[in-house]
Amino acid sequence: MPHVTVGQENNQDIQLYFEDHGQGEPVVLIHGYPLNGHSWERQEAALLDAGYRVITYDRRGFGASSQPSAGYDYDTFAADLDALLRHLDLTGVTLAGFSMGGGEVARYIGKYGESRIKKAVFASPVAPYLVKTSDNPEGVDKSVFDGIMDQIRKDRFAFFKGFFENFYNADVFRGSRVSDDVLHQSFMVAASASARATLACVPAWLEDFRPDVAKITVPTLIVQGDQDRIVPMEASGGRLPKLIAGSEMVVIKDGPHAISWTHADELNAALLAFLRK
Repeated sequence: MPHVTVGQENNQDIQLYFEDHGQGEPVVLIHGYPLNGHSWERQEAALLDAGYRVITYDRRGFGASSQPSAGYDYDTFAADLDALLRHLDLTGVTLAGFSMGGGEVARYIGKYGESRIKKAVFASPVAPYLVKTSDNPEGVDKSVFDGIMDQIRKDRFAFFKGFFENFYNADVFRGSRVSDDVLHQSFMVAASASARATLACVPAWLEDFRPDVAKITVPTLIVQGDQDRIVPMEASGGRLPKLIAGSEMVVIKDGPHAISWTHADELNAALLAFLRK
């Protein structure tokens, strides 16, 4: 299995697992919490069929990547992404981040610039700034995130069960756009993630990405469902068009957070149309 080394802990390599398939212009897909790169399977299939090179990877602490005790902040996540891009010597890249992965897109460009980047995609993103503050009244009360951390500390498996119900809006789409088998598979992927990473990633969601997205000049696509219960559109992606000049937004009607699965056809159509421009 291919890995790239991104650091060390106690003289042991910290490695990211990645997959690199197809030919053509490269698209790097960055997964959301608490899943892994395989969560992009419906987008990967569409992109490969359309003639793109598709790279997915598992964030540290998740999937088949190493599970170190530290590094669950966006400066480190962006450095990990940079190590992967340099390892593969990628240029002309479209960076596409889902949910938490949108933070890597923003922080990577904010920190490393756009020399390797051709386009950017934010799907159901945590950017630009989720927490409510005096200068960010559209955000979510910090008590919500404190409550999530309390639930994870108490019983992360029980937390995952409820999380995925809202991730997929299962009460609406169970039996039509999502099966119990998908919910079970997502639960199993989450359950195999690092317990420490599962908790430590939550404070990272509160990062202020406004200075990062202000540096984005490449063509940018934002896609989000208008029924997102995990990161409500009005607190997240719905604000990005005003912050990223020339960006375009596609709102998926009735879409939950997990549009990459429940509304894959709609997301794929938006993504491919954007890439072909």
